[in-house]
Amino acid sequence: MEGLCKLWSVPDCELIRTLRGHNCNVGAIVFHPQATLTQSETSVNMASCSTDGVVKLWDLKKRGMLHIEYHELHFIHLADFWLHVFDNSWRLWDLEVQEEILHQEGHSKSVYDASFQCDGSLLATGGMDSFGRVWDLRTGRCIMFLAGHQNSVLSVCFSPNGHQLATGSADNTVRIWDLRRQKCEYTISVHTDLVSRVLFEKTQGEYLVTASYDNSLKIWSHPGWTPIQTLCGHSGKIMGADISADDRYVATASFDRTFKLWAPEN
Repeated sequence: MEGLCKLWSVPDCELIRTLRGHNCNVGAIVFHPQATLTQSETSVNMASCSTDGVVKLWDLKKRGMLHIEYHELHFIHLADFWLHVFDNSWRLWDLEVQEEILHQEGHSKSVYDASFQCDGSLLATGGMDSFGRVWDLRTGRCIMFLAGHQNSVLSVCFSPNGHQLATGSADNTVRIWDLRRQKCEYTISVHTDLVSRVLFEKTQGEYLVTASYDNSLKIWSHPGWTPIQTLCGHSGKIMGADISADDRYVATASFDRTFKLWAPEN
């Protein structure tokens, strides 16, 4: 929370470098989907945001490449290289030309998270108004309204199959939505605190990972949504989680000031 970003190696978790540039708390950092795979090390591979309304874009060689500023806003959160701000809207940016290409309103409270569909034509957003929305990026219009959660929607994730969507909420539940049938098809209610992250396995969507402020990480089978495993080890709230591009590892970050890397054999 001191304005630093740190880059670590996997799986030995050794510090590679510290990225300096933000002047206040960093709220989120994300990799480009092709970082370390097909993306050049000198291209934009990471994005980070801070509470002073600054987004910085990084390559894997230099300190920082460029930044986007929103000084009039209180907070910016990043998801899949789009960005949303705590002004009830979300914005889509073209990073090559550094221009905003879409600014969309629709939520009645702050937009907290989002997820691109696998082909990039749809975007799902979750809001602190307790609702989710699915947007057609070609028209900017909302094509599905996700109603059912009793508190803020804090995490959304598209399945690789493109027609299922998971949402995690401060009401301690996870909902699975079917875009073809335009309805919620299943509700998971086992966490004892808010759900901070939902993640589908990236290749086939064969399992779902849920992280919670109850300090646990749970893995669910897909289809069926039966519990596979509960991973415990953090002594504080799990604030964030991610799955590696090859599906070999799950990383979690906690309020206990640690991050953990989980592998199938663990």
